[in-house]
Amino acid sequence: MENYSKARTVEQPFPCPFPGLSSDTDEVRVKDGSKIRNLMRYALSRMEVKPRALEGEGGHPKSEEGGSTTEVQEAPCSQAPEKMPSRQIVFTGTGKGVSKAITCVEILKRRVKGLHQQTRLLFSTVLEVWEPLEPAAGLDSLTVNRNIPAIWVLLSRDPLDASLPGYQAPGNFDALWAQAAKEDAGVAGGQRHGGRRKRGGGGGRGKGPGGPVRQTGRSREPGKGQSHGKGALAGQE
Repeated sequence: MENYSKARTVEQPFPCPFPGLSSDTDEVRVKDGSKIRNLMRYALSRMEVKPRALEGEGGHPKSEEGGSTTEVQEAPCSQAPEKMPSRQIVFTGTGKGVSKAITCVEILKRRVKGLHQQTRLLFSTVLEVWEPLEPAAGLDSLTVNRNIPAIWVLLSRDPLDASLPGYQAPGNFDALWAQAAKEDAGVAGGQRHGGRRKRGGGGGRGKGPGGPVRQTGRSREPGKGQSHGKGALAGQE
């Protein structure tokens, strides 16, 4: 492919894997360059009755700077501040945006309690169009189909079908986070104690039970006995 350059990338539309959703269900599309701060500001404004501002942030939800990319797909109808909060919201992410979408879901579940979760893992098709660097060479343009991983997560205030795969019931996330913090503290404490023992057990001169211990090994300088021996031999000659 050294004679080609990527001209454009087209992501093929994929139908929603959650049947029966209402048309006004909010969908948040998470991309690799999306900012979690902006995504969560919008999601909290739709799911909370009185949305709390994020740490160090305030104001109304907004899209990315410049408006060149759109991570949040809002409902077609106008959304006034006094509108009732949504009962359901969908997070989608493809490629490198999958991990960021999972992060947004976990943050929203901690901020809004009692949300039921339904997860779908699938593949999305992306078309890559490659154009030749030198059109006069007689090369044709190429179209490459790529299948990239994608995730769809539905969060709902209303109960969902627990028999379907990918369902997660609401849980006490504060206890889980406290347990994880306790385990991390225990691991960090063990590493600190292990490091001290390692530093204290290094080689070199040290003190033994009976006093100082002299480092063993052959000295580079010749011993006194060796020099006297050579002189005696020279005298005999």
